[in-house]
Amino acid sequence: MRVIVTGGAGFIGSNLILRLFKNHEDWEIYNIDKLTYASDHSYLKSLKDSGRYYFKKVDLVNRDEVHDVVQTFRPQGVIHLAAESHVDNSIQGPEPFIQSNIVGTFNILEECRLLWKEDEEAWKNNRFLHVSTDEVYGELEDDGFFTEETPYAPNSPYSASKASSDFIVRSYHQTYGMNVVTTNCSNNYGPHQHGEKLIPVVIRNALNQNEIPVYGKGENVRDWLFVHDHCDALEVAFQKGKSGETYTIGGNNEWKNIDLVRKICDILNEEVGKGPDGDYKNLITFVTDRLGHDFRYAIDASKIKNELGWEPSQDFDGMLRQTILWYMNKYNSK
Repeated sequence: MRVIVTGGAGFIGSNLILRLFKNHEDWEIYNIDKLTYASDHSYLKSLKDSGRYYFKKVDLVNRDEVHDVVQTFRPQGVIHLAAESHVDNSIQGPEPFIQSNIVGTFNILEECRLLWKEDEEAWKNNRFLHVSTDEVYGELEDDGFFTEETPYAPNSPYSASKASSDFIVRSYHQTYGMNVVTTNCSNNYGPHQHGEKLIPVVIRNALNQNEIPVYGKGENVRDWLFVHDHCDALEVAFQKGKSGETYTIGGNNEWKNIDLVRKICDILNEEVGKGPDGDYKNLITFVTDRLGHDFRYAIDASKIKNELGWEPSQDFDGMLRQTILWYMNKYNSK
């Protein structure tokens, strides 16, 4: 089986490729990635000479490049993760998010449609998995959960661009009968995440004895999902999900930002013990809140559990410590 993973040099994509490569010895995996500032192809260097892994630098916004790669690889499946994803950047400059997340999604989706419709069996069996975010649903108050039936209400240019891509993918099933599945996940964490995200920022700043910035009062709530759990869910959705369906994926693991930051500091106190006055929490600094900062996200993942048999791991303490140790090694090795 030939599978394209878009954005495979990113955080989730690279972890997913390592998983798929290990679990499916009869798969050929084609990684196409623009190699932006947030990409790191070196994480996959162990696969370079395997004979089953191939990489090509492709900008999904360039339709000609997308056409060439789809016609050359002729995939039987696509897992589409490529996206601009940093909310702060979308507020400062929305255009790259519109181009990458909307136009890029259309280009890869349309090229797959044109290829697969040439053969009846391919049209029926080949699959396009679109990976999206829970941010398309807007925000929650103190209670309630996002489900697959929650109305869309994106509040940032990033989430609006992802919502648009979700609707485009949905339309290809409704209009053409294309075999597509969409997933919407909560906040990921784990090894190899880009340094601009919350958990790496906290770890890096603490180790460097720099202030740890926390938006507002730190009371915004997020559901945290370990990246390996997410990759497990994506593999399940790709192989077993029902065509045209959406599955929300969450960790059942809500934390206020300030409580998570303090927890990271406590683990660093145990592992390193060199914080100011003996406590890294003394570095916490509250900064002006982000524009349009959604208050709370939380996922009800019962559909994917009941229909496909997936559920997240429950060892948050262990996986968070594992993540922190990975970053400690990364930053201390420089």
